[in-house]
Amino acid sequence: MSYSGSGNTGSPSDAGSPSNAGSAWRNDGGVPPHAFDPDLQPELFRGVLTRHPDLQPELFRGVLTRRVFAFLIDLVVLSVPVILGYIFIGLFGIITLGLGWMLFWLAWPATIVWAIVYYGASIGGPHSATMGMRAMDLELRTWYGAPGYFVLGACHAVLYWVSISFLTPLVLLVGLFNGRRRLLHDMILGTVIINSSVRTQVAPISRSSY
Repeated sequence: MSYSGSGNTGSPSDAGSPSNAGSAWRNDGGVPPHAFDPDLQPELFRGVLTRHPDLQPELFRGVLTRRVFAFLIDLVVLSVPVILGYIFIGLFGIITLGLGWMLFWLAWPATIVWAIVYYGASIGGPHSATMGMRAMDLELRTWYGAPGYFVLGACHAVLYWVSISFLTPLVLLVGLFNGRRRLLHDMILGTVIINSSVRTQVAPISRSSY
């Protein structure tokens, strides 16, 4: 197994490269195995855990709690332009003697599009995280360790809302029963949320172990 440095390095510019994302942690068959998992990737963590046994648990320590606060922060970020939009439509309707209020029919679809674009652009950005996730020192990674991209971020948001809508918020309890604290939509999409600052420590240490 060889390490190419993509998807698991601390450099956002390298992590965002499409060529790097596809070559992260490749095995003999050319298929990258699961990242950040010592059970499926003992070769990676053998050297790391020998000298730094505290780092692996720290990758996922407090992730669920941080995700809750990250979600609330993102909710505020999403709500501000929506509220301003409704205020604008209300005032515009008064000026136009009620004609402008017809824009309220477009407000809800526009809100959904705005949320999808926000999550897609944020997770597809250089930090692979929304503003709330960045504030809570979190980032999203694919199952093989590569950073997120626009379509993945958009699907991540949509599937989250679908899962809690059809299965109730109790579905979030799934995160308590797996070591990497993944939720149902994480498992379906093959993503994992980790502590960003700890990931930047694991990557250079793991490379120096070989």
